[in-house]
Amino acid sequence: MKKIINIVLAFFVILISGCSQKVGVKALVPAQVDRISQTKVIAVTDFTHDRVGLSRKIEAKLSNFEINNKKYFTVVSRNDINKVLAEQKLQNSGLVNDENIVKVGELIGAQAIISGNVNPATKEDSYFYEARVRCANKKCSELETYRVRCMKRLFGLSAEIRIVDVAKGDIIYADTLSRAASFKHCADDSRAIPSKTMIAQKLAQDIADEFTYKLTPHYRRFDVKLLEDPDLDYTKKQEQLLEFSLQYIEKGRYDKAEQLLKELIDSTDMKSYVAFYNLGVVKEVQGKYKEAKEYYEYADNLMIEPVDEINEAIVRINTLIKNKQKTLEQLKR
Repeated sequence: MKKIINIVLAFFVILISGCSQKVGVKALVPAQVDRISQTKVIAVTDFTHDRVGLSRKIEAKLSNFEINNKKYFTVVSRNDINKVLAEQKLQNSGLVNDENIVKVGELIGAQAIISGNVNPATKEDSYFYEARVRCANKKCSELETYRVRCMKRLFGLSAEIRIVDVAKGDIIYADTLSRAASFKHCADDSRAIPSKTMIAQKLAQDIADEFTYKLTPHYRRFDVKLLEDPDLDYTKKQEQLLEFSLQYIEKGRYDKAEQLLKELIDSTDMKSYVAFYNLGVVKEVQGKYKEAKEYYEYADNLMIEPVDEINEAIVRINTLIKNKQKTLEQLKR
């Protein structure tokens, strides 16, 4: 019995030791389609064969998108587009022609026009069997296996979307976006698979979300590990400084954590890479990337053997600095 308890305790210690403390970071990421930031007055036309309302969903997403409480795009009213189309005696389908798109864009004051074509939603079924177990007699003293017929249904939706620069008359963006969803239904299931119409609407919303994501700067969230074990022979006081700084970081008290980590750095004669690294994390969480980079580089210079967290931090902070600069440029345009 004692041996079993020791094994359980050892497993618990291993499990706990593998769970390092982490802190959440929120970082600005630039729009993938950089050029769209130069044409922020946009119009979304009715897409051809759009039975799922994709163009309306995209228009709503772009109209409502805000970053730092400020609208990113100015979206031209759909009524203004329809009025110009009527005056020019053009059908919406005529906007597949770049010359017509540029003409309409100039008349409605748009810098870019988004158009597209939605392909019919697809549905594909495949069949298989799954094993089940049930009682073989009334007393259930024996069990037997049996098989039930099941179906896997795969739904799909795709759309070709493009953006034309009105002033230059060329294509800013063109791609086919697609989404899929799968469901399983067996003969003994009580719930039915959702309808094709319902799923197509959900997939259209997913495509609208993905498209908006490509065109807009946004915040990305991720976790960063903290270093919890001393890298030097800490005194009792230094161990407490490290322990308490981690506790303050966990509670979001970065000001207090910074104070304790700086005290730890001074008391170790600036020889503890753990203190420098954790202070870099604090600055990264606060969005002070240049300061974070300095602390990470101090930690890096103190390393003898490679430390994964520090190596990752050096690469990550350089990327964050570049992304932030590019994002700020997009926001200022």
